[in-house]
Amino acid sequence: MAETGTAPALEAPVLDVRGLRLYFDVSPPFLNRVLGGSSRRVLRAVDDVSFQIARGETFGLVGESGCGKSTLARAIVGLYRPTAGSVRFGGVALGPSADRARHGETQSRMQMIFQDPYASLNPRWRVRDIVAEPLRLRRKRRDRAAILRRVDELLEQVGLSSRDARKYPHEFSGGQRQRISIARALAGEPDFLVCDEPTSALDVSVQAQILNLMKDLQRRLGLTYLFISHNFAVVYHIADRVGVMYLGRLVEWAETESLFARPQHPYTRLLLETIPDLARADSEGGDRPRTPVAGEVPSPINPPPGCAFHPRCPFAAERCRREVPAAKPVPGGGTVACHAVEEGRLPPWRSPQG
Repeated sequence: MAETGTAPALEAPVLDVRGLRLYFDVSPPFLNRVLGGSSRRVLRAVDDVSFQIARGETFGLVGESGCGKSTLARAIVGLYRPTAGSVRFGGVALGPSADRARHGETQSRMQMIFQDPYASLNPRWRVRDIVAEPLRLRRKRRDRAAILRRVDELLEQVGLSSRDARKYPHEFSGGQRQRISIARALAGEPDFLVCDEPTSALDVSVQAQILNLMKDLQRRLGLTYLFISHNFAVVYHIADRVGVMYLGRLVEWAETESLFARPQHPYTRLLLETIPDLARADSEGGDRPRTPVAGEVPSPINPPPGCAFHPRCPFAAERCRREVPAAKPVPGGGTVACHAVEEGRLPPWRSPQG
C-alpha cells in the first residue's frame, strides 16, 4: 500500500488530495497587536492531509468535533481556498493555483450534502425550485417542462413523491428534508458526493433509512462518497475505508474491517472504546463501563509540539513531545502516524466487545 493510504486500483483515483493545508489568520487588528505587543495568530484547521478515494468507494472520515473534518470537506469542494497542497478530481487539478471557473464541468461532478437539513434548504422556495436550481445553473435541462420532469424523477429516486415538488421545506420532517438535499445534489449528475455528517441531526431510525438510501443510490448510480461523521457506528455501516482525523491531521487510515478489528493509533483505540456494547448490555443487563477520551482537543491556534495527541496519550514518550510522526504503513494493512506504534510500545488491541 502506498504511503498515502490508497486502496489498490487499476485506474486513477477519483479524488487525490496531496499535502492539503488550510490556515486562517485569526489575529487581532494591527493596532491592537501593536498596543498589546502581540504577534499574528494562525489557526491550522487542516495541516498536511493526503489521501485518495477510488471510484465507487466510500471513504469515511471520523474524529471529534473541531478536528477539521468539515473544513477539509469544504476545501475539497471549493468553498475554501487551500493555503497549500493540491486537490485533483478525475485527474484535473483543483488546487490553490487552479482557476476552478475554468473547470466548471469537472466541478459540477462534485456535490455536497450538508449536515443540517433545516438550514441547508431555502425556506422561501418550493421543493421543485430547490431541486431544479443545479439543472438551471449547469444547463442540464433547457426548457421548463424538461426541468420539471427531471425534478419529479429525482424526488421519486430518493423515496419522495412528485406531488412533494409543490410543497415548502417546513412541510417535511428532518429525514424528508435530507432526502430533498440528496435529490438536489443528484440533480447535478455528480460522480462524487461529499457528505458532511448527513445523518447527525436525525433520529436513529431515520438515520438508518438515509444510510440505506445512500448505499442503494451508490450501487445504482456508481457514486463515490467522502462520508464525514463523528459516529463510528454509522461509518462502520457505510464506509469501505476509514480515516481518523485529529487536530487537522490524519493519524490513521485503513479498510473498515481492519481498522475496527485491529486499531493501531492510541486515539483510534480510545474512540472505539467509547462505542456502546449493545450485545453485552442485552446479555448482562447493563452496558460495559466506558472510558471517555481523556482531556480536550488542543487549540489549533497553539497546537502542542511533536505529536499533537501526546498530551492525551497514555503511551507518549519524549520523542512524541518533540517530533511529528510520519505516516507509515503497518503490517496487516493500513497507515498510521504514531511513534508508539512504530516502536512497538502499544499492547495488543483487546476489543471492548471481546
